[in-house]
Amino acid sequence: MPRPRKYLINLSDTPYYHCVSRCVRRAFLCGKDKQSARCYEHRRQWVEERLLLLAEVFCVDVCAYAVMSNHTHVVLRINKQKADSLSIKEIISRWHKLYKGMLLAQRYINPAESKALSEVEIATVKNLAEVYRHRLCDISWFMRLLNEYIARKANKEDGCTGHFWEGRFKSQALLDEAALAACMAYVDLNPIRACLAETPEDSAHTSIQQRIEAAKAHQQPRHLLPFTENPKDTMADGLPFRFQDYFALVESTGRHCQPKKRGKIDDPASPILSRVGMEQTDWNELVAGIEIKFKTTVSLEKLLAQRKRNVNCNSA
Repeated sequence: MPRPRKYLINLSDTPYYHCVSRCVRRAFLCGKDKQSARCYEHRRQWVEERLLLLAEVFCVDVCAYAVMSNHTHVVLRINKQKADSLSIKEIISRWHKLYKGMLLAQRYINPAESKALSEVEIATVKNLAEVYRHRLCDISWFMRLLNEYIARKANKEDGCTGHFWEGRFKSQALLDEAALAACMAYVDLNPIRACLAETPEDSAHTSIQQRIEAAKAHQQPRHLLPFTENPKDTMADGLPFRFQDYFALVESTGRHCQPKKRGKIDDPASPILSRVGMEQTDWNELVAGIEIKFKTTVSLEKLLAQRKRNVNCNSA
């Protein structure tokens, strides 16, 4: 029986989560249906545009994503500190980019009408803003507004009703730096593993392609959580890697052949491996096991514990 989402997402453990949404039965999110000969490739753009819009509105940062033919992968970071720092007007303005909102809230952010509000009305708006503040740093709300939007558009295009996605998205907590890097690499390499692309820069509708394109102009993508230039700087707000190290990591990992996956690329060493204290074999096993060995949480400690149990069983 699935565990309640409130037990799977816990900021005291980690702000980073890997979320996967899959289509029901033979529904096509993207790609080409060989039986009907219909092409759904344009829907990849729907997902990407909606995802990046939500990243701008929510206090949930997008670390990595990949839009596949019948499922999506996203790695998210809950930015509660950012949500807590927003003013009431900022909170309401963000929420109104997604919903029309209450008339009272609209009046509150309108300079011409806000002064005419009574104390009771202002108190009501403040209470409402706190509800919105909680939603803006809630992964369940983020995924809901992503998946509902795509489902409605897809059903309208297909001329049908009913479920488009499976009951709910799957989430995994990324408990340490190694798990975060492994999961991001796993997500970014999805098109290569599925033989949809030969190199990361050719992987359309992925975060790695966006990052590579931005890096060519010596920039980082505006809507993605940036890499920190100095991972040792605890004050820096961003992913705890340098982008040069991460690109080398993805390249190195993509050259390793995974079981049951046809696609691969080739292998130089990556500086990030020594920084997280792992050997290449450990790293490849951690990446390959993101959706196979791990269920609700991912960490290097968990991988090593599983390996130790296997050794003890074999020697018994």
